[in-house]
Amino acid sequence: MRRHIAAALIGTALLPRGNATAQGGTIDSQCRATTVAERTTQDACQKAIDLFLFMAPQLGGALTGGNAISGEHSVIGRGGHSSVGIRFNVVNARLPLVDDVSPAITGAVASDYAIKEQVIPVPTIDAAVGIFRGVPIGGSYAFGLDGLLNVAVVPSLSAGDFEVSLPDGPVRLGIGARVSLVSESVLTPGISFSFLRRDLPHLAVKGSPGADEIEIDDFQVRTSAWRGVIGKSLGVVVLTGGFGQDRYRTSTIAQVRVTRGGVTTSASRIVATQTMRRDNAFGSVALDLGAFALVAEGGRASGGRVATYNTFAGKRADDPLTYGSAGFRFRF
Repeated sequence: MRRHIAAALIGTALLPRGNATAQGGTIDSQCRATTVAERTTQDACQKAIDLFLFMAPQLGGALTGGNAISGEHSVIGRGGHSSVGIRFNVVNARLPLVDDVSPAITGAVASDYAIKEQVIPVPTIDAAVGIFRGVPIGGSYAFGLDGLLNVAVVPSLSAGDFEVSLPDGPVRLGIGARVSLVSESVLTPGISFSFLRRDLPHLAVKGSPGADEIEIDDFQVRTSAWRGVIGKSLGVVVLTGGFGQDRYRTSTIAQVRVTRGGVTTSASRIVATQTMRRDNAFGSVALDLGAFALVAEGGRASGGRVATYNTFAGKRADDPLTYGSAGFRFRF
């Protein structure tokens, strides 16, 4: 995933020119063309922003996935008890293909570039810690409470003409909570509500594709998500389904330099941000072996609206995103 992020960002200086119309978007106000220098870098500037807008929802969706705690629908509740899971989220990502073609130097051009669909894995570690079992109601409990933790780990990378570093370290911790409306009993399913904040570590990217250069001083992906979950154990098989909403807040700061005939022209600092809300529906099946469980999950995120000036082979930044995950959990 890190290689694809870096290649996508750096590739904004190598996107092919075309004659396609804009995809409902306009030229960003940062990509001005009032001077010769600004006109020279306007196309690279706009393509950098559009590529960011196109990739940001996919990165957010890859991080959030479905259930906050995979394969679980009721709180642990009891103090001193916990569960820890390791899972690999996979998304059917749409990656813009990057060719060794220089950007236009006579102003912004609405280009249409090809897309490669590719499954990208994103490993995560999550944990639930029991705090309060809840209030007895009939043969069950209500309003129990768990604390939730999530860890994302992204190592640094250096390959070819780009380098990914992590100025604040490779680990990012997410926190949240889960409350049960009712815990599972012999007759009733378990129903719970969770909220979790998850981020990727800050990324810094440097690259020199051809004679051009791009530097990403800070690439941040922040997410928050709420989930309503219902589930029931059928012997060793546990079925869980849910619905919720994600909020992605993605930002980056970039510098683009275009070199022609030995003359380098630098664009003004590019600051790109995106905030997006998406609905998220998911389901999972788990094989519960007591203290150990195997979990498989699938879901779909949709909604929000993003308009770009450039086009992406008929795909939009706000197209629905299908994802899945597989992993295992330990309870103790």
